[in-house]
Amino acid sequence: MAEFPPMTHVAVTVSDLERSTRWYRALFGSEPVLDEDETTGGFHHTVFALANGQLFGLHAHPGGSDCAFDERRPGLDHVAFACRDRTELESWCHRLDDLDIQHGGIVDAHYGSGVQFRDPDHIALEFFAPPA
Repeated sequence: MAEFPPMTHVAVTVSDLERSTRWYRALFGSEPVLDEDETTGGFHHTVFALANGQLFGLHAHPGGSDCAFDERRPGLDHVAFACRDRTELESWCHRLDDLDIQHGGIVDAHYGSGVQFRDPDHIALEFFAPPA
């Protein structure tokens, strides 16, 4: 069996594409590389390029649900972004503070350290560093 392939992209569904694009633009510190209205596919998406060739997409579906994100329902629990170490994790914590994004502070566990926060649709996000 071949080695399991790496993840290329994550796409989350948002309720207000314009609002979420502004929010993620500030978080990522970059402009989207794609903004496309898939009229045949029935959705509009905006895509950001992250490190190592990974992509992070925002999808808006016409007539979509107005239910708030809840990680306790089947589906996505959270998306975690990798930090090299605790120092990088601390710098991202400061970046969240600078952007006035509420977060839970750094939480340490035996398997690593993380800081959790949420996007405008309440989607759970995290910066995570391996144990020292």
